[in-house]
Amino acid sequence: MRAFTFAGPSAPARLSEIATPEPGPGEVRIRVGANTVCGTDLRILRGEKTKGVDLGVVLGHEVAGHVDAVGDGVRNFEIGDLVAMPPSLICGLCGPCRRGYEHLCERVHLVGYDVNGGLADYMLMPRVAVANGLLMKAPATLKPAQLSLAEPLSCCLNGLDNYRVEIGDTVVILGAGPIGMIHLQLARLAGAEKVIVSEPHAGRRARAAALGADVIVDPASQDLLEVVRDETGGAGADVAVLCIGLPDLVNECLSMVRKRGRVSIFAGLAGDGWSNIAANLIHYRELTVVGASNSGRESFARAIRLLSSGAIDTGSLLTHTFGLSQAAEAIEFVATREGLKVAVIPD
Repeated sequence: MRAFTFAGPSAPARLSEIATPEPGPGEVRIRVGANTVCGTDLRILRGEKTKGVDLGVVLGHEVAGHVDAVGDGVRNFEIGDLVAMPPSLICGLCGPCRRGYEHLCERVHLVGYDVNGGLADYMLMPRVAVANGLLMKAPATLKPAQLSLAEPLSCCLNGLDNYRVEIGDTVVILGAGPIGMIHLQLARLAGAEKVIVSEPHAGRRARAAALGADVIVDPASQDLLEVVRDETGGAGADVAVLCIGLPDLVNECLSMVRKRGRVSIFAGLAGDGWSNIAANLIHYRELTVVGASNSGRESFARAIRLLSSGAIDTGSLLTHTFGLSQAAEAIEFVATREGLKVAVIPD
């Protein structure tokens, strides 16, 4: 089969011919229907991220497809079932797993890092993943590209659980990429009265407006803090969600929320991840600052239900499609910021 594999930090990832996997006992083979591209895939492709990525691994972790073959002992899946899975293959035994924070598993294996991923014709789900309920069915009414959004959506749901949105809140979202646009939709579903989106790219500002943002800010020509103060009567927003990995924006988020406001550092920060912050803002204003990393089974199941209900506008998120033979071009296209979610579909 064809597979887009990691060739090492000094060589580009490439489309290769590798053996089509055969499912052993308890395993399930999936015929890939779609794999949407993440910014992490771009960093791996460019050699900017190599930690934890095995040489020769098949890239891609936002994957959906149909069951193609099952190994002995598999009882709950049939050929043709539409399925998806969270990319974190948990151990179920470490402290975070036992405490209910399985997405922070200390012995995790990751699809697209050290487990072959979805940028291929077929993908094999290991026995432990199937046994632990990580492989999930979805209604056949969904298209694979829509279902592949369950992964980023589940991560955003995990973030929402941490920063919370209450009915009547004002929410500021920094960054109108695909993640920011998911947070925009979730804020609306959670009851936000006003959503302010800050984004320097004109095309993405237009997409934010189409998805219902109340106030659109171009931070290159407008003072976001002043806009937030004007829109909240000087009090500040209830929530700020950072969806751009720029360390300087952390302080800006702390400055724009009200007393006892909430700040989500959702994006991983560039470079070494350090940010100089005015910690007294947290102290004297009693702010809550949270992060978000990955998602577990419950968040992923919720994501599938949301997608199935039509509550998430997948048409606005899925803007471009490439064939598997164009996987490198699809990943590089992410850097242009011309679209939102790019789907790679085996051609």
